[in-house]
Amino acid sequence: MSNVDLSRVPEYYHKYINLAIENNIKTALEKHQSELISFLKEVPKKKWNYRYAEGKWSIKEVVQHMIDAERVFSYRALCFARKDHTPLPSFDENSFAANSQADNRSKKDLLKELKTVQLSSAQMFSSFDDEQLDQSGIASEKSTYVKGIAYIVVGHALHHKKILEERYLK
Repeated sequence: MSNVDLSRVPEYYHKYINLAIENNIKTALEKHQSELISFLKEVPKKKWNYRYAEGKWSIKEVVQHMIDAERVFSYRALCFARKDHTPLPSFDENSFAANSQADNRSKKDLLKELKTVQLSSAQMFSSFDDEQLDQSGIASEKSTYVKGIAYIVVGHALHHKKILEERYLK
């Protein structure tokens, strides 16, 4: 299990952090990148518009959600690492998905963007020293800290990978 102080992270995110079992942030992010991209590359192109039930996101929308969420989480981490104490808002993932136009994008384009976002996040988190990783702030009216966010990024993607495996690809 990761070495995140769960008392410093909102309980809602514990399920994500518990999926990220690496103790080293850099290793966790690198593994996250390669495994997720490899998994998604194997999803047949014809399945990318599939929804397992009415009103559910397509695989394209799930991938776009992972991209959007990683950007939001990384922005929060950057603000906290730089000691910006401005409380940050939550984001409405359903509004983001509804307005993403993900279903009009290609598998190749989504994978390219995901890979770019993951690389950017990994580089940012790797650049933080221990003091920066320990910085905290308020997002969605809850206190959290940079190191916890790094593991939320990994665990959030793993959570959605599991949903894709269980609900979309069986």
